[in-house]
Amino acid sequence: MTTPFRIDLESATLVGEWREGTGTPLVLVHGFGGSRHDWEPMVSDLGAGLPLITYDQRGFGDSTGELGVPFSHAEDLLALLDHLKIDRADLCGMSLGGATVLNFALSHPDRVRKLVLISPLMVGWSWTSEWIERWKQIGRAARAGDMKTARVLWWEHPLFDPTRASPAADMLRESIANFHGRQWVQDDQRPELPDVDRVTTLRVPTLLLTGALDTEDFRLIADVIAGAGQNVARIDHADAGHMLNFEIPGQIAGEIEQFLST
Repeated sequence: MTTPFRIDLESATLVGEWREGTGTPLVLVHGFGGSRHDWEPMVSDLGAGLPLITYDQRGFGDSTGELGVPFSHAEDLLALLDHLKIDRADLCGMSLGGATVLNFALSHPDRVRKLVLISPLMVGWSWTSEWIERWKQIGRAARAGDMKTARVLWWEHPLFDPTRASPAADMLRESIANFHGRQWVQDDQRPELPDVDRVTTLRVPTLLLTGALDTEDFRLIADVIAGAGQNVARIDHADAGHMLNFEIPGQIAGEIEQFLST
């Protein structure tokens, strides 16, 4: 049974769903421009008895946030767990969601039993010049009110080359079409010190899932986490790119289940 929920914070509302089950709940946190629905290809392959929580991060999907108010996605996650009265959870984050759960695990290790990072971003990461230039192009189009061009530029981003060439292309296209694009115009995430400076303190048992065809920045982020974290197991998928939850959902669902059960 799945129960919808709505959590009203001081300057935001988080919307999500809780699938009942037994044991430690698994919280799934989506990537930039996505929503909780991006997990649907994978959820059906996770055991029916596993309690699952999916939610839209502030400003994405059905969740809202007050413009101009600085915030932290990790602090929102803490508020969500507190509201749902969950003392300790398993966390799984994809891309931006990976940055959220990694940041949370570094700040609140006592609240995390196990951590799964899928093609993770990292808070405070210093991007390559190529990434920055492409991001600026998208931002210029969005700020000019041309969201159609911004979405085309995002769709054509090298980050999604493997996904566009896969059977998951239509899912990616739909996800991008549903993204309103406000974060390209204004992102109110509070500036924070880089997590790369404290990733050596990561002691939570961690599964790192990556694609060998991902972009340079994300490959380097994964290498840093795998090398600096104290209890990290990495599975690198040779024929996959960034969007593992779209490209190989069944495969990574099995890997996640096995990790959580051991």
